[in-house]
Amino acid sequence: MNDLISKLEEEVRQIKDRNARVETDKAWETSLFRVITITIITYIIAGLVLHSIGIEKYLLSALIPALGFYLSTQTIPPIKRWWIKKYRNF
Repeated sequence: MNDLISKLEEEVRQIKDRNARVETDKAWETSLFRVITITIITYIIAGLVLHSIGIEKYLLSALIPALGFYLSTQTIPPIKRWWIKKYRNF
């Protein structure tokens, strides 16, 4: 009986550990810090690529993909909520 209880306790601990990891991953995926970091990295890489191919105003031009990424992350959550609502009612 003690073995069964110990086994069940271990399984519950593993499930709780997994849930904590999943919640942490979800928090990272939806964090503003992640969005801003990717936006900055996108801007830097786009700027380097545009500079390397000889675009005159490469820093200004690099704003387009960076802002596009940022705006897409800001519009997706409302669209996702709408889709989930429609899907659940289907």
